[in-house]
Amino acid sequence: MANDAEPGASPKPIGYELARLIYRVLVMYYAERKTQAEIAKLTGHSVAKINRLIHLGRETGMVEITLRPFYAEAMNLERDLIARTGLAEAMVVPTASEDYDLNLAAVGQAAASFLLARLKDGDTICITGGKGMSALVEGLKPDRSYEVTVVPATGLVQSRHYIDVNHVASEMATRLGGKAYQIHAPMFADSVEQRDVLSKVSAVREVLDKARQAAIAVVGIGSVLAPGSSYLAFGPQGGPHNSSGAAVREAAEGEFLAHLIAKDGQLVAGYAPNELLVGLKPADLRTIPFSFGIAAGPPKVRPIRSVLRGGYLKALVTDEKTASGVLELSKPPI
Repeated sequence: MANDAEPGASPKPIGYELARLIYRVLVMYYAERKTQAEIAKLTGHSVAKINRLIHLGRETGMVEITLRPFYAEAMNLERDLIARTGLAEAMVVPTASEDYDLNLAAVGQAAASFLLARLKDGDTICITGGKGMSALVEGLKPDRSYEVTVVPATGLVQSRHYIDVNHVASEMATRLGGKAYQIHAPMFADSVEQRDVLSKVSAVREVLDKARQAAIAVVGIGSVLAPGSSYLAFGPQGGPHNSSGAAVREAAEGEFLAHLIAKDGQLVAGYAPNELLVGLKPADLRTIPFSFGIAAGPPKVRPIRSVLRGGYLKALVTDEKTASGVLELSKPPI
């Protein structure tokens, strides 16, 4: 334990009876967790004297304080991510389990706290769907209601609840006490012409304009590796794992805002579905005041690295094992 007295300071000499009284008070205060008022009542001394005795115990070297280095590794990883990737902030939590769902739940709780620490009344939050976002929403336990607006950043996929951005937005707004906008357009149009028409529909345009003007963006970072990839579940026909998609499989590192991105963080060249999306483009996030991603697990290491290389996010929430993988894969610096 680290001594609370000044390094190298000699303990002040005190008499036996005073030392015995100080020790008794310190045990009650530090070990038994009694308040100074409770100790005063039990010992017959004033609260002011109990306070002086505790202070004297520190001065004489009778008190030592230990800070257990439980989060030391996580904090070192946060520092390295910020230093080497250009992120403004990072939150890295201890890897909770080798079980993907349990670990993601822990990261989701951390991301929920990360969001609440920055949230204020009047904010608009734009979000994606996905397992990471659903984990964040599950972790939201605000101690008050927030007058906020939650808007989708992409078009709609009617599939599993965690992929459905309208469902996730509604759940987030309910937990925060705010309101949610719904988007009534598919994520992927059938053609560029249809995409343009859908994007000009006033109800769709209003939602996406609100998303672009949001104060906070919270987004998942997706894998394109089977099994478990949400993109492979909701993606367009003729996607990266279609028999004709060999070149795309070779180039794609991950999915971000439903766009396939390459190793350098840019959109995969020649991948037509990237042009059919109804929603924000990755570059749109750069103009949002605070944007952060949530992702965890070995399949997310390469996608995270690519997103960070693209410079789309200001912050990242992940776990130790994933952060270590990103940094290991990113030598030299991203």
